[in-house]
Amino acid sequence: MATSGVSACEWVSLRAALAHFVTFHGSTQSQRHIKPLHWYVACRLVVEGGFDPDEIVPRPPFRVERKGARLTLVHDPDLGGAGERTVYGGLKTKNVDVVVTKDGIGPVLAVSCKGAIGAFRNLTNRMEEAVGDCTNLHIAYPPLVCGYLFVMRANRAEELGRSPGGRGAEQEGSVRELAENDVAVGSDGRPVESVRRFHTALRELADRRGIRNDVSRYEAIALALASTRMEDTGAIIDEFPAAGSALRFDRFFGALYRQYDERFVYAAPDLKRLTARRGWDRASTAFTTPAMADLDYEARVSS
Repeated sequence: MATSGVSACEWVSLRAALAHFVTFHGSTQSQRHIKPLHWYVACRLVVEGGFDPDEIVPRPPFRVERKGARLTLVHDPDLGGAGERTVYGGLKTKNVDVVVTKDGIGPVLAVSCKGAIGAFRNLTNRMEEAVGDCTNLHIAYPPLVCGYLFVMRANRAEELGRSPGGRGAEQEGSVRELAENDVAVGSDGRPVESVRRFHTALRELADRRGIRNDVSRYEAIALALASTRMEDTGAIIDEFPAAGSALRFDRFFGALYRQYDERFVYAAPDLKRLTARRGWDRASTAFTTPAMADLDYEARVSS
């Protein structure tokens, strides 16, 4: 996985993206630790979501070929793009990690990917940023479907005093040892209090239902703890958030698609030709590539 410098979007699995996140040590300002997660989201929006790769930034490494009424999806690594999209906001312009834009309509779906590798007692400071970003975008684009994906390195109490990430970690400069403030999972196997409080606070910002609802709420939010253990590096810890939580990762993309369809397809049938999500031909060559075997989602295929 190429992540040095400005890298182009690659078709990566969630496990690979999060393994890179938890094993990376270096400046987080470069976003190199979380770029693969951006790629994962962008590619999933194509393969599972049915959005055209030309509509997405960063551009996913696919091309669409039309054969009569059939749309065939082809994996083409050379087409992967880089960067973020600058979106006009009600208060200021904002660079957003992953954005779907429809010609003649504007941005219709946006996902902000954030990560925390430590200092978990300071998590509540992230709330002001989250609320501000969402409000800014919704003021300018009330129908915009906004997602907030927050991942955390699941440092455990037994790792205190060690260098996080373990063998195979990508390192850049000095690596500090884990301190108590960096622990996400306590000795009892449960998330520490600061992580649980953060979940409670984020929950109040989720599930915006309609364009006249609170502009400070996101249409979907996911909170995920990524394992640092050697045997399951990058795997999402399934026990938290608990079953039924609005912040479960496994409900995130479904919530985004549902809100998008309700606003831009069902509520605006005259625009359906432009806005309807596509189904890919089952015979698409992209679905026969080795990358498909590692994915945690299924392709959206035509009936």
